[in-house]
Amino acid sequence: MDLTEELTSLYRSEFSYVWTVLFRLGARGAEREDLAQEVFAAAFKQWGGYDRRRDVKPWLFGISYRLVRDHRRKHQHRFEDAVADAPAASAAPDAEQLLARREGLDLAARGLESLELDQRAVFVMHDLDEHPMPVIAEELGIGVNTAYSRLRLARKAFNAFVARLHAAREGSP
Repeated sequence: MDLTEELTSLYRSEFSYVWTVLFRLGARGAEREDLAQEVFAAAFKQWGGYDRRRDVKPWLFGISYRLVRDHRRKHQHRFEDAVADAPAASAAPDAEQLLARREGLDLAARGLESLELDQRAVFVMHDLDEHPMPVIAEELGIGVNTAYSRLRLARKAFNAFVARLHAAREGSP
């Protein structure tokens, strides 16, 4: 397989993953579209040095994380607050299931938004994508102990968000 075919295959097989990662990291709307293209542009530039024996998803996550982080620093604003472009359901559920899914996605997105980006990245990679901590640390350029610390803080903050939400629902009529 030549380089063009390899890169085309990478784009086709991993675009959905990168799209989801960017959503989980807080990118919405036009920023998400732009960042998705930037992720693959960066991946294509670095492809020659990539060790193909390694799993590509953590590598792409690391690129996505750094681009989101740098984009936020550069623009110093929060991403659009919309869940309308959340990942679509794969099956055709009924209206009640769609509403429940939409509410669940909204709550999950709000919970992730409550986390600092550095903590959110570790939380998503570990608890949602199920990558091992040494891989997470390597791809994010941090120590393993730092990664575990960020995961602990992220879980604590996420659980606090859920507890506040539950308390608010219990208190409402």
